Amino acid sequence: MIQIDGQQGEGGGQVLRTALALSVVTGQPVQLTSIRAKRRSPGLAPQHLAGVLAAGQICGAEIDGARLRSTQVTFRPGGSAQAGRHTFDISRMAGQGSAGAVTLLLQTILLPLALSDGDSELVIRGGTHVAWSPPVHYVQWVLLPTLERIGIEAEIDLETWGWYPQGGGQVRVRIGGGARLKGIDLGERGNLKTIKGVAGASSLPAHIPQRIGNRANNVLREAKLPARVEPVRTGGPSTGAGLFLAAEYDGLITGFSALGAIGKPSEVVADEAVGDLIAAHRQGEGLDAHLPDQLLPALALAGGSSALKTVEITGHTMTVVDIIGQFVERPIQVEGVVGEPGGISVR
Repeated sequence: MIQIDGQQGEGGGQVLRTALALSVVTGQPVQLTSIRAKRRSPGLAPQHLAGVLAAGQICGAEIDGARLRSTQVTFRPGGSAQAGRHTFDISRMAGQGSAGAVTLLLQTILLPLALSDGDSELVIRGGTHVAWSPPVHYVQWVLLPTLERIGIEAEIDLETWGWYPQGGGQVRVRIGGGARLKGIDLGERGNLKTIKGVAGASSLPAHIPQRIGNRANNVLREAKLPARVEPVRTGGPSTGAGLFLAAEYDGLITGFSALGAIGKPSEVVADEAVGDLIAAHRQGEGLDAHLPDQLLPALALAGGSSALKTVEITGHTMTVVDIIGQFVERPIQVEGVVGEPGGISVR
């Protein structure tokens, strides 16, 4: 039984998600204590509880402590991940309404299912574009294309947008089984090829996504960067707006986003996401700050060495490094200081 203190590192849900994924993959039982102890509301929130239950569902695990606000969970995999069709509704799994992020639930089960013996199709319901989580467009444009280079084949379709606090969004995910993971060199990004984006809004006037998109295109053009941001207006069970961008270089893809809020001008939403993209582009480094921690579990299991560079090493990245070390004997060398510009290498 691997013992993990949930207060270590960034002390949030990343500890739980990484530990669950690697527990399923390696077959090693794990006990997590002090889960999310550093957060304002400690313990399992709806999206974290749904992640625990989803991980248990795909491998027939025996679980103790799977309830809302629980700060301790014991997870014993019942076997390898089983491919197939699965539906995960975060609100129903938690027993209460929630805009829990569908992409964070996917983080928990994507790697185990990719390493399973067959293909899988998932329907996941919850929040698709919510704070403190990768938007679906980021997963679609940045994460999955990068994982494909490592050997994981998956695609995600956005069927219904879901925003905080109502949620109600839905995605459909297809994951190819039998992945053969290989190391990757993401040290050099090369020349910028294109920037694409979506200015999205649900159940709001059409001028809102139009203003966000226009502002984004104008600022990018002023910076002499190729711009192709499209406004998209949808219906759905929840209300929200945001801008989602991806910059494709010769060697890698980076992603940036910003969400709207009541009283927040459309132009500010655009400036936030575009400003982050321009700053990262001018810095001249590699990956955006949010991608390394999502790649490391797969790279730790891959054949061959890997090398990454990023605009910033985050607490999430260092947390994932620590959790990997408790499941997999694989040296990981990190160069740089958390929160400061630097690089990360994985051997």
